[in-house]
Amino acid sequence: MIKKLAPYIGEYKKQTVMTPLFVMLEVIMDIGIPLIMADLIDQGIEQGNMNVILKYGAFLLAAALLALFFGALSGRTAAVASNGFAKNLRRAMYYKVQDYSFSNIDHFSTASIVTRLTTDVSNVQMAFQMLTRVAVRSPGMLVFSFAAAYKIDPKMCLIFVGNIPVLLIGLLFIMKFVHPIFDRVFKNYDKLNNVVQENLYAVRVVKSFNRQKFETEKFQTMSGGIYKDFVKAEKMMAFVSPLMQLCMYTCILLISWIGAKAVIASGNNADLGLSTGELMSLVTYTMQILMSLMMLGMIFMMLTMARAAGNRIVEILEEESDIITPENPVMEVTDGSVVFEHVDFAYKKGEGHTGRNALNDINLHIASGETVGILGGTGSSKSTLVQMIPRLYDVTSGSVKVGGVDVRHYDLEVLRKQVAMVLQKNVLFSGTIKENLRWGAADATDEEIQRVCRLACADEFISQMPDGYDSHIEQGGTNVSGGQRQRLCIARALIAKPKILILDDSTSAVDMKTDAMIRKAFAEEIPDTTKIIIAQRVASVQDADKIVVLDDGRIAAVGTHEELLETSDIYREVYESQNKATLGEGGAV
Repeated sequence: MIKKLAPYIGEYKKQTVMTPLFVMLEVIMDIGIPLIMADLIDQGIEQGNMNVILKYGAFLLAAALLALFFGALSGRTAAVASNGFAKNLRRAMYYKVQDYSFSNIDHFSTASIVTRLTTDVSNVQMAFQMLTRVAVRSPGMLVFSFAAAYKIDPKMCLIFVGNIPVLLIGLLFIMKFVHPIFDRVFKNYDKLNNVVQENLYAVRVVKSFNRQKFETEKFQTMSGGIYKDFVKAEKMMAFVSPLMQLCMYTCILLISWIGAKAVIASGNNADLGLSTGELMSLVTYTMQILMSLMMLGMIFMMLTMARAAGNRIVEILEEESDIITPENPVMEVTDGSVVFEHVDFAYKKGEGHTGRNALNDINLHIASGETVGILGGTGSSKSTLVQMIPRLYDVTSGSVKVGGVDVRHYDLEVLRKQVAMVLQKNVLFSGTIKENLRWGAADATDEEIQRVCRLACADEFISQMPDGYDSHIEQGGTNVSGGQRQRLCIARALIAKPKILILDDSTSAVDMKTDAMIRKAFAEEIPDTTKIIIAQRVASVQDADKIVVLDDGRIAAVGTHEELLETSDIYREVYESQNKATLGEGGAV
């Protein structure tokens, strides 16, 4: 996992390398301070020699200032490197998600992707900063402190040797039980984010059904689960501090007891045994050694948490889009003809999909410029069918051809520029109406924007808004009605001047009169554009050149309105159910 994430350090390699260098210089200064103090006590204070006191006092001050200087430098370079690393990771993940196909996005929930981009990256960032600073300082301090203590009195070092295994075994034992908890916590974070996201997106539905209490309880359940897991992990990690203190105070007591006897036995003469200054240095090194061990333990804990986060980040970065532009792609769509040849399609198993075919042996020919209606019951795979055309999904078997070329042979950008699709869920972004419409064509003029809005019957309500086409749209288009949102989305698709226009139930929220006006405008203003209209209302498609009736992922019938009334039981049943009043007055068809 580290090998896979390391390349994202990128342009911050210099700061990453400089940080441990500054840390080691800081450690050397910190290690030197107790040795200087020993000489200050033994040769200055004990002898009453002011010149020696001033000399070693100056050395102490210089060492302390240098340690502070190198510590500040390491902190600065570590901050730059870790934040840069996190920035590169987020950017790489975000760009990767942009290339995902619908099936890739189905694999990860939206909430999970958000958690990985935020919480997981933050955890990895903290671990990276600890690796470049604390993970260098602690081993360095441990080794140098032990070497300095050994130089003073090799026998005393046996006290450290006896306590270190106790501390290490305790830390490893705690880590073994903590890691699975953190792994579970991150998965629960995904679920919590999903609950919050869903609640905020559907807040109007929640309030209209008075379900605030239910949503609150659902949130508390998820949040409570995370709380319990974290408490459990923290309780286990809480044993680190008392374990470290037990080892540290044991070492200090033994060194003080044994060292005091040694000082008395030597008459406070370093040449004969142990001096007072050396005993104080040993106590300081004891603190440094055991604090280094404790910090190593904390690093292991942080790395345990970061390992779970890092693996989740790698999953995003390693996920390959199953829809890519081929080598030597076709760069031009000649016309808007569409041909389905023995098309089968199945969603990948999992994420609510059973893996069974959603489309079965679809054969359909649509001539360029035709208007085709698609009708069928809920779950008949109407949306799935049209999503094959711009390669939002790839067929499982068979082929879909646009302009006589298999869609898998086109450059993706070229294909999707010529196949404009107004999805079932209409989405507008925060910004002005003009900014939203220019998603379809970034260089569209004001005149072109007004033209497509007239075609989509949106110009009427836009002109009545205070700022007209500069009126602000809230995120998701919440400050316009459903019908207005649909018309703006249709205009956004039209401005791209596509060869194929797909409306996936995109006029369901407009009235019958407006629906008819939109269809009339399409027929008169864009006759050469192939128009595929998915609708629940027969009236929306009855004037189409041909109507396709879908039933359980299969084509049940194809024909004009009149032909289907004669030959298709499904179509006739839908038509009669929607026109009961008219049929009752005028007689049977």
